[in-house]
Amino acid sequence: MLQGVFAAVLTPMRADLSVDRAAYAAHCRRLLDEGAHGLGIFGTTGEANSLSVAERIAAWEDLVADGIPADVLLPGTGACALPDAVTLAKSALDVGAPGVLALPPFYYKGVSDDGLFRFFAELIERVGDDRLRLFLYHIPPMAQVGFTPELIGRLLEAYPGVVVGTKDSAGDPARIERLCREFPDLTVFAGSERFLLDTLHWGGDGCISATCNVTAPQSRRVFDLWRAGDPEAAAQQTALTEARTFLEGFPPIPALKAIMRARTGDDVWTNLRPPLDALDDERARAVVARL
Repeated sequence: MLQGVFAAVLTPMRADLSVDRAAYAAHCRRLLDEGAHGLGIFGTTGEANSLSVAERIAAWEDLVADGIPADVLLPGTGACALPDAVTLAKSALDVGAPGVLALPPFYYKGVSDDGLFRFFAELIERVGDDRLRLFLYHIPPMAQVGFTPELIGRLLEAYPGVVVGTKDSAGDPARIERLCREFPDLTVFAGSERFLLDTLHWGGDGCISATCNVTAPQSRRVFDLWRAGDPEAAAQQTALTEARTFLEGFPPIPALKAIMRARTGDDVWTNLRPPLDALDDERARAVVARL
């Protein structure tokens, strides 16, 4: 059972927009050293949907070959095409990942719960591997297609031990609380560290967050204080929420890459795959100065 603070990892890219293997492994090591329990790779923050299936697979195979433990990885295997989702999930299992984080097929809007159920039923059956542990990635601000609590319950009932968790990035604490209370066996990760302590109090398991690329130590501190029953967790959560709120005033991926450029001095962090743009110099200086 996965638990704790997971960073939704940025993907450093060379000037030709290919994944920088050495910088990627170094960043993942840094996050683990700073206290992250795990790494959500190739999700929204990792620009996954701007990379090909082959690029994602090669990158996480390289990560493991470069010494990042497979058991801390939660690879993003979301894809609109069912065969692509199957290929990604099989590859993630082959490198030893303990679970995969799957978006719903998001291109067609207004689809039914029945249609989404059929997609995941097909995915599970086609992967056909007892090792599969599926985390449902709910991010309606981006995907506009999501998982209703009713659909989550239906999938849990149909595929116990396979559908095991969710990352909820709807930004709705009432929904997170409902999932924690209604599905006590479901691993629930908030999609923002602003909800970390509340999620833990409700019986959830932690957070998987983009801004943990720069707030991993503070987020881990909140988790450890909560686990120790230390009331100081609330004050630490307040400071963490303040940092997260500030970062939400900027485009998240460009802002986080600007911070990493300042922290490492490595120009690889200035590169983003189109259509994303880097921050202009003035905004980059502002975000770096604040943090």
